[in-house]
Amino acid sequence: MEEKIINPFEIMPPENRWRPTKEQQELFGEATEKLMPPLVEKIRQAVYEWRLNKYKGATETSKQLLNFWFEQKHDKTVYDIQQYFFLQREAIESIIYMYEVAKALDKYEMMRFDSSERITTGMFPENWTRYVIKAATGSGKTKIMVLAIVWSYFNKLYEKNSTLSKNQLVIAPNIIVLNRLKKDFEGLKAFKKDPAIPENGYFDQNWKNDFKPIIHFQDELKPISDDGNIFLTNIHRVYLTDTEPTQEEYYLGNKPKSDADKAKGLDLGKILRSTKIKDIVVLNDEAHHIHDPKMQWFKSIQDINNQLKLKQGKNISVQIDFTATPKHTNGSIFVQTISDFPLVEAINQNIVKSPVLPDEKSRSQLKEKISSKFTERYREFIGLGVHEWKLQYEEFKSQKTPLLFIMTTNTKEADETKEFLEKEYEILKDAVLVIHTNQSGDIKETGTSKKDKEKLEKLRKAADNVDSPNSPYKAIVSVMMLREGWDVRNVSTIVGLRPYKSKAKILPEQTLGRGLRKMFGFNIKEELVVVGSPAFIEFVEEIKKNGVKLGYRSMGGENKKKNSILIEIDKENKKKDIEMLNIVLPVLSPRIYRDFKDLSKIDENSIAIKTLKLKKFSDKELKKIVFRDINNKISHITEYSDTVPDYRNVVKFFTNNILQSVRMFSGFEQLYPKVENFIKTILFGKEVKLSDAQTIKNLAEPKAKKIIYDTFKTLIDKQTIKDNKTAKLKSKIHITEAKPFFADSKKFLPPTKSAFNKIIGDSDFELDFAAFLDTSPDIISFAKNYLSLNFRMEYQGEDGNLHDYYPDFFVKENENTIYIIETKGREDLDDIRKIARLKTWCEDVNNLQNEIKYIPIYIKQKNWDKYREDIRKFADIKKLFKIKKV
Repeated sequence: MEEKIINPFEIMPPENRWRPTKEQQELFGEATEKLMPPLVEKIRQAVYEWRLNKYKGATETSKQLLNFWFEQKHDKTVYDIQQYFFLQREAIESIIYMYEVAKALDKYEMMRFDSSERITTGMFPENWTRYVIKAATGSGKTKIMVLAIVWSYFNKLYEKNSTLSKNQLVIAPNIIVLNRLKKDFEGLKAFKKDPAIPENGYFDQNWKNDFKPIIHFQDELKPISDDGNIFLTNIHRVYLTDTEPTQEEYYLGNKPKSDADKAKGLDLGKILRSTKIKDIVVLNDEAHHIHDPKMQWFKSIQDINNQLKLKQGKNISVQIDFTATPKHTNGSIFVQTISDFPLVEAINQNIVKSPVLPDEKSRSQLKEKISSKFTERYREFIGLGVHEWKLQYEEFKSQKTPLLFIMTTNTKEADETKEFLEKEYEILKDAVLVIHTNQSGDIKETGTSKKDKEKLEKLRKAADNVDSPNSPYKAIVSVMMLREGWDVRNVSTIVGLRPYKSKAKILPEQTLGRGLRKMFGFNIKEELVVVGSPAFIEFVEEIKKNGVKLGYRSMGGENKKKNSILIEIDKENKKKDIEMLNIVLPVLSPRIYRDFKDLSKIDENSIAIKTLKLKKFSDKELKKIVFRDINNKISHITEYSDTVPDYRNVVKFFTNNILQSVRMFSGFEQLYPKVENFIKTILFGKEVKLSDAQTIKNLAEPKAKKIIYDTFKTLIDKQTIKDNKTAKLKSKIHITEAKPFFADSKKFLPPTKSAFNKIIGDSDFELDFAAFLDTSPDIISFAKNYLSLNFRMEYQGEDGNLHDYYPDFFVKENENTIYIIETKGREDLDDIRKIARLKTWCEDVNNLQNEIKYIPIYIKQKNWDKYREDIRKFADIKKLFKIKKV
């Protein structure tokens, strides 16, 4: 049975998060501290309640940033994303909560959140504030880093006596990671493409104008600025002396003298330890390398902190580490971890690809040959990998080039595999890239001459650009797995032909990490096929201990998988005039919105209800009380004998569920006393004693729950949902600028009168209507409203909440007239509200501009079927179905 995809944007209550079960621990023989960070459980709960409590205790600047980042959808025409994933939200919230509210700035305060009762002060070797953010590979750690920088910068700028900093030291472990970060940070790109910095005027501050840090790359130092500095470097530049490590010393801690890639001139290491730096925040990317205080990475940060303490009298403001695998060599997770987004949740939310392995039958047919020749020994394993890759290649090649990734044991085997692939498979001729890497996962140098250096740089560029449509490569062979930073998205098949052993138990996720990033959006499910020797598969399956559910299916036979359909603008079709077929759609500001006003203005006495009679329960019935949440799922079961449950927890339960039902994440303090008073004095028609077990048992009854939820939902909607009575024209959507996407295999129409190459329908009715439009002689063009267009309008549903409405079709009758059409099979109450909203949207847009008139049409299937034989052209549609008074 296919796992249900969880919305990656929705807030997840702590009780719904993944945690290791006792059975998992017994099955895999793992202690909890190797599967779950010891502080995270309590921090999650505290942050969840703090969020509901309107971020009480944070600085005004932090509250304003949190409100901007997470309490509104952002304009997709301005930013690359409309909203952040919940994982990113929870991570930055955890940082702010621990620093500003819990004030957990040292090991003693951190240990207050320990759930394991096993950690000691000796597990915190640093004497400055350090937080670790654990987030699965491919889940967007850099976005969290950007938010952390913005938070620190503006708090230092706007908050008096802030202990944060406008100076940020961003450290990478190697050149691959550093180059990736450089692309994001150059020209402050990462701060502009996402909604990280509020617009000028937001809460009367000039945010965008005031954000003026200078980017310093390695030793290419510019003058140190009072407006802030972002130092972007790999770890070698900040070591204690002028030297860099050999690969062995990279891990063991010592370093030889070297100036191999040291820029002449200013020395970043010295600048960071000078009096020019008054305060600083340290951010480490791929920070699983800092697993031992004896390592140079740790010692270098320690030295920077000591110098700051000596010269400025204070520690580093905060050190924030980002990694998917924060584990020590014994397998235990860093105790400083305050936020955890594991791979199991990333897969369940469709943020990354889903790993799929051959089933038992498919694996049993693979035999390792007795041969001294590597490719002969593993011929069947390589063949299966190529077979599965070919299926993906044929499916996606028109849009992306899926990559085959093969891991071997040594460089000789890698070179042999390249030769074998290019000789054996015509499709891979001159299309295989071999990458030899060193112990740190960086691309290996083969010599010191100028020619060797040029060859190395060319190889690095080839590796960085394999996702590019101009890349000639379809397969990559490597010994090491390019441990981190090699953030390509197109790896679709991994073939492992080497055994792995690691006491730290972190390599399965690192190995899969090379292929986890998705080629397409999170709304499209993608597979990562994993094939390999029995030892490799056994190694990969170790990841099950972390809750990851691996997929298994038959491989190697005929392709039984349904092909996806590529939907794109039909630019290659010479029979179409794409410009003429274009349809322009205005984007309006929301007309209906939720005004997050003070909920204390709600009057729970103002609404008439049918009161309940207080039931009398037996002592036996009182021993078990079951509370169900807003979705009728069991929230918790209370069993007691001599004690009575605390009624305040019950009131809190109802208050949180009410806020969740209206999609509000603040206002708890204002709403709680209202709910308490309603239950105490109104619900039962008389005043009741809340601490009485009889009252609490009555509150668990379905009727009581429904009255409480319905009453407060009505009151909150009345108080907060507003209609502007007008809208503003924000931007325009052009159909011809739609991004390509893949859809699940279904019936489709290859249209002649649409800019799209295919029209798919959610029903036979939609396809029939599309076919009719394609043959209508009196229209210029039409289009299906695909999600990739992002054309929607808000409306208030029958449940009282705000929802997005996506009409079905657009029809351009002429250059001055466009119809917005809704087709409907079975009508419900929400459909009536949608059509009313469509009508007002057309009225608003026609009042705002006069270039194009937009007209709504609503077609019910029963009426379409009734008149279908008489409908010959679009003019007939207008007569029969056009909504009046527009």
